[in-house]
Amino acid sequence: MGRGRHSRHGRNSKHGSSRHKSRGHSQGQRSAQGKNYPQGQRSAQGKNYSQGKRRENYSRSPAGGKARSNYSKYRGQSRRYPQKTYNPDEPVDLKQIARNAMQKYGFTPDFTPEIMKKANNLDGRIVEAQKNIENLTHLLWSSIDNIDTEDLDQIEYCEKRNENIHIKVGIADVDAYVKKDSLLDRHAQKNTTSVYTGVQIYPMFPDNLSKNLTSLPVHKDRLAIVAEFDVLPGGKGKAWKSISRLVKNKAKLVYEQVGAWLEAKGPIPKQIEGNKELESQILLQHEASIKLGKFRAKEGALELQTMQTRAIVKNQKVLGLYVVEDDPAKRIIENFMIGANGVISQMLEKSNRPTLQRVVKKPKYWREIVELANKRKFRLPKLPDAIALSKFLDKERVENPQTFPDLSLAIIKLLGPGEYVLYDKRNPIGHFCMAVTSYTHSTAPNRRYPDLIIQRLIKSLLEGSKSPYGREELKFLANRCTELEHSANRVERFVTKAEGAVLLSKHLGETFDAIITGASTKGVYARLEQPPVEGKIVSDASRIKIGQKVRVKLVNLNPYSGYIDFALAES
Repeated sequence: MGRGRHSRHGRNSKHGSSRHKSRGHSQGQRSAQGKNYPQGQRSAQGKNYSQGKRRENYSRSPAGGKARSNYSKYRGQSRRYPQKTYNPDEPVDLKQIARNAMQKYGFTPDFTPEIMKKANNLDGRIVEAQKNIENLTHLLWSSIDNIDTEDLDQIEYCEKRNENIHIKVGIADVDAYVKKDSLLDRHAQKNTTSVYTGVQIYPMFPDNLSKNLTSLPVHKDRLAIVAEFDVLPGGKGKAWKSISRLVKNKAKLVYEQVGAWLEAKGPIPKQIEGNKELESQILLQHEASIKLGKFRAKEGALELQTMQTRAIVKNQKVLGLYVVEDDPAKRIIENFMIGANGVISQMLEKSNRPTLQRVVKKPKYWREIVELANKRKFRLPKLPDAIALSKFLDKERVENPQTFPDLSLAIIKLLGPGEYVLYDKRNPIGHFCMAVTSYTHSTAPNRRYPDLIIQRLIKSLLEGSKSPYGREELKFLANRCTELEHSANRVERFVTKAEGAVLLSKHLGETFDAIITGASTKGVYARLEQPPVEGKIVSDASRIKIGQKVRVKLVNLNPYSGYIDFALAES
């Protein structure tokens, strides 16, 4: 199950509906659509990872601490970190940095021997025992994901039904193997999420589950919860039902290959070539996705687009960075996932049982968003309005495509983070970014604990059994999952900064072209044009604004502490 579509609603974008994983790449691996930027090669559009929250313009707040740098005039402005001193001439253990970050932010990075024994003793007999379940293995199911993904927890199938397109989304049945309050469940509840640091993956479940029994690999019979909905001619989704079924993935496809083909930028993928039925299936999925996307946009769903960078690492050396780009294949998975989540959320809410929602509240920093739009000659209403904001974003995407990702990131921070809450039918919060009031997370139970909770709730509803969770337990778990999701984001950002510091370690004192990407009470941040690495401005930046192009000097860095410091270069 892939992850990382930070551009819209993925976990790292704070709005949590995406499923594209963050991956590190070894030498020789690169996204077919992602651009590779080794050291010394120019990025056409490197993107940002700043952590600012509110205003556009801040002066550097003072901070003490002695910095290890040859640039003494900036020493008093560098940040204080009690971690290991960095020597650029010594090798850096990025995996150890990732492990330390996991522990620093409250995660348990390892499975105990008891957990491994329990997971490794599980086998496929649970599937064989399900003789009365409806068998859908004859359908042409497929998955689209990263090239190296093995923990697949979503597959798709669609068919024409008169003027409608009927969608089935199969979601791996993790609960069949991981029962509530079991040893495996207690560990999953402790971390609540898989963490993808690029250099090391820390899964929520051991490999025999997440990459085998509770994954949806090709040519294997697997249990799944299947959510069904229709896409009407105008693009509106009409919920059908969700039910337990037996499925079989017939084709494991890759985002970049399918995306390039659908955009006529690359050849037809080998798995599809010569298979007319599969070709027609993916083209129909693409048609349905376009309709769903257009309808959601009309309703006010926000089309945000922050870019991601990925490190190319070999033998603990960061050889370069590339930018991960959007494509139609990712949008197929995202739109189908949003539809499936809506089906399951509506079923649970109508049942009057306690359940979880995934929400983004109406932004309390709407005034700052209005000011941001005013500076770009667009007037937004005084009260939060998703449709008006969507129109502003559409205008900026067309007129200013190069700076749109930076604007998107600023908007995301002002909107506020996504969170899990107990559903209250008297006062539903809704998801501001998607312009819906009924939404949850359900399609990634292998890597997100809230999805496993929802799976147990929907299964108990389908079976007519007592709900496995009460209101107070769900409140507690909602808060915990929200907190740990934010912690996972911090881990991933920390390791990203460490990778960037290693890449720049031989360039202290050099100057670079950069763009201001964010500002907060913590300071002002800039991203280099080449390589696309972000750091903090430690010199006075009181007159600098988001989106402004500047020249910066690299004055300090430490991969063990996860920081990169720049100073504004004299013009």
